[in-house]
Amino acid sequence: MDTLIILHGWQSSKEKWQKVKEMLESLDLKVVALDLPGFKPENQLSRPWNLNDYVAWLENLLIAYPEPVYLLGHSFGGRIAIKLAAKNPTKLKGLILVAAAGIKNRSLSIRFWRQLAKTFSPRANSIAKRFLYHFILRKKDYLEAQGHLKQTMANAITEDLTPLLKTIITPALLVWGKKDTLTPIKDAYLMNKEIKNSRLEVLPQNGHSLHLQCPEVLAQKIKKFIDTNNHGTNS
Repeated sequence: MDTLIILHGWQSSKEKWQKVKEMLESLDLKVVALDLPGFKPENQLSRPWNLNDYVAWLENLLIAYPEPVYLLGHSFGGRIAIKLAAKNPTKLKGLILVAAAGIKNRSLSIRFWRQLAKTFSPRANSIAKRFLYHFILRKKDYLEAQGHLKQTMANAITEDLTPLLKTIITPALLVWGKKDTLTPIKDAYLMNKEIKNSRLEVLPQNGHSLHLQCPEVLAQKIKKFIDTNNHGTNS
């Protein structure tokens, strides 16, 4: 039986994926939804982490799985999944990116506001940064992060994973909502172009949280990908 590991998004939890998990388990898959460190009282960080820390944490967990697994990453979890797939492809049988983050926005307007914020006084700089993250970068999660999570998110969003995409050799499925405003559809097209053995499924009526908006459809697409990939591997 194949194993699917699920990595949730920023400030989320494994419980948000329960419906998708149950549906996939009913289709003869072993599904393990993980809680990422830092988002619950029982797994708070003792220092700020970066993506390499999360990848090392995941690699340690994967030691318990001698056979390659399927790895699903949603949003922030997608960042971790991308980096793991690029670094340690032998651990994976397939990669599933659901509205994954990882593409750094390079627009002139954002660079302008970042540079402008550096020229302000400390108090004005703080106000400018809040404006930048909330209205320009739309990083409300950054403003709401507490303790070490604030620097952890800053570490994550400043790392552009685009160069890693072309190094991924694992078969990949990308599932995106066309109305996603957090990880826009253009990111999906770029990932699909750069990841050689990938296919993109676009859901025209949905946004960012596909696991909550259309769990049945998402589960079906995941299962179809796994079945197709297994058939190709075994043939």
